[in-house]
Amino acid sequence: MTAAMVNPTQDAHARPAKVQRFDRVALTSVFGDPLNPRTWSGAPKNVADGLQRLGIGVEGIHPHLGKAGKLQVAAGNIITGRGRPISGEQILRSELARRRLAAQVADAAAQLGVRHVLHTGTMDLPAIDVARGVKHYLYCDHSWALAREHHIEAARYPRRALDAYEQLERQSLAGLEHIFTFGTYVRDNLIDHYGVPPDRVTAVGSGMGRIAPYFGSKDYARPSLLFVAKHYFRAKGGVLLIDAFLRAQAMRPDLTLTVIGDPQSRPLVPRNTAITFHTQLPWEELQRLYHQATLLVQPMLNDPWGQVYLEALVSRAPVLGLRRHGLPEIVANGRYGFLVDHADPGLLADAILDACADPDRLARMGTEGQQHTLASYSWDVVAEKIAFP
Repeated sequence: MTAAMVNPTQDAHARPAKVQRFDRVALTSVFGDPLNPRTWSGAPKNVADGLQRLGIGVEGIHPHLGKAGKLQVAAGNIITGRGRPISGEQILRSELARRRLAAQVADAAAQLGVRHVLHTGTMDLPAIDVARGVKHYLYCDHSWALAREHHIEAARYPRRALDAYEQLERQSLAGLEHIFTFGTYVRDNLIDHYGVPPDRVTAVGSGMGRIAPYFGSKDYARPSLLFVAKHYFRAKGGVLLIDAFLRAQAMRPDLTLTVIGDPQSRPLVPRNTAITFHTQLPWEELQRLYHQATLLVQPMLNDPWGQVYLEALVSRAPVLGLRRHGLPEIVANGRYGFLVDHADPGLLADAILDACADPDRLARMGTEGQQHTLASYSWDVVAEKIAFP
């Protein structure tokens, strides 16, 4: 079953009798406290809440190296290449970092007395306590093979680092009890590329973000474009979009674009009366911008899923982005949005002009996309699929 086929309105209590995978589980994240709603766009916290509503106890584990630990790993890591590592990710993907993070997870699980550990990424794997009877699971939105294909730094990584990351990914996946993926395309990759048995990986989808659905009036004849990147401005397609927007604006001067970015991205956004730049907005104002947008233009270069897509769709704003990773699945291959085949500013500009040329089509896409999203994405359904085989 794909994420698009999930029905969150199904009565959870009407399911056939099944045995739960666990009645208590530890949830891990290397990017912050998994029980904090700010960590990883809130996905771990939302999963935890969904599991707890099923009566399952959830403990949080945040394995981390700290600044000193990262420096030690970088100094002792033989696959970071010459000089300093290119990125923090390069350190976290190394064998030494993984081993240290996995050891922290094992120690924390032992102290908590839990026998089941659900990871939200592979950087604190492979598990080192399987022999003690601890079972490990993974909920992921990507794989290294998928991430590498469009990785903005991969060309700068040493070859031996790339090969090592691939081997470490295989080792991490091999010792897992079961894998749960956001998208079907990730499940397919794990099976086809990594050889994970099909019965050990399930596409469970995701829930939605915090943006509330918008049912008010919206004038699609007045194109109001939106781009949201609270961090990783370049990787989320910000520079590509600015180039494309300026080209499209030359053909259609009534286009407007609102850009949400961090302070560091301000120099990348030109002064233009049609472009409004915001940073550090109050939540209510951010939600208002989603609700007034007629089109989300988010040409993310390597984002695997993107809660921003779902937040736009529940706001009745169709999505325009690149035909890669999770977006085709989310917009039903073009039914609720527009897909551009290549990260080319000319192609993106053409797609913007085409999308805005038909307000009635945008309105229809917005309405149908909202209905589809509300019916298809639920953290309770994700939790149910994780908890029950």
